[in-house]
Amino acid sequence: MDRIEIEIKLNTDRAWMLERLGAMSTEELNAPRTFSEHDPESRWSYADHFVHTTLIERNWNAMFRRHVSGEQGLEPRRRDDGTPQSMDEIMASIHSWTEEWKAEQSGKSFVELVRVGQEVRADTIALLAELSDDDLLSTIPGAPWADGTVGGIMAANADHGRMHFAWAKEDPVAGRQSDHDQHDGDHDHA
Repeated sequence: MDRIEIEIKLNTDRAWMLERLGAMSTEELNAPRTFSEHDPESRWSYADHFVHTTLIERNWNAMFRRHVSGEQGLEPRRRDDGTPQSMDEIMASIHSWTEEWKAEQSGKSFVELVRVGQEVRADTIALLAELSDDDLLSTIPGAPWADGTVGGIMAANADHGRMHFAWAKEDPVAGRQSDHDQHDGDHDHA
C-alpha cells in the first residue's frame, strides 16, 4: 500500500468505528461482551475493545520507529535464562499486558477514550508523513501482521479495530448465559 492508501484506510475505518460506537448508549458501550483471554473474571465491552486497539497502535508505532532507526523492530521475547519464549508464553504475557491497559482505562468516558485514541492516531499520521516510501515498504523481520511491511502493518490498525468490533458484536458473554455448551472465547486480543 502507498501512503495515500494507508491514510485513507486509517481515516475511513476510524470514522466507521467512531460512528458505530458513538451511536451507542453508555450502557451498551460498556456492557460486558467478550471473555478476557487473561482473567477469567474479567469481561470486555465495546469500549474495552476500542481502547485496546489504541494500545496496540501505540506499540506498533514504537516498533516502526525502532525498525527504521536500524534497531530490531520486533523485540525478542525471552525467558530469564535467555531462551526464546514459547508462543503460549508470549500470548500469556500479551494478554496480561492488554488486561492491565484495559484496567487502567476502565471507568473513562467514551469521549476520553476517543481522546486517547486521537493522540495515538495523530502520532501514527505524523509518523506516516515522516517515513519514506522505502521505509513503508521495508519488512520488519519476524512481524506476523499483514504483509510484514511497515506500511502494511500500519494499515492493519484499521483492520484491527473492525476485528475487535466484530468480536464484541458476537457477544459470547450473553450467548454463554443461554448456551452452556458454548466454549470460552478463543480470540486473540493482540
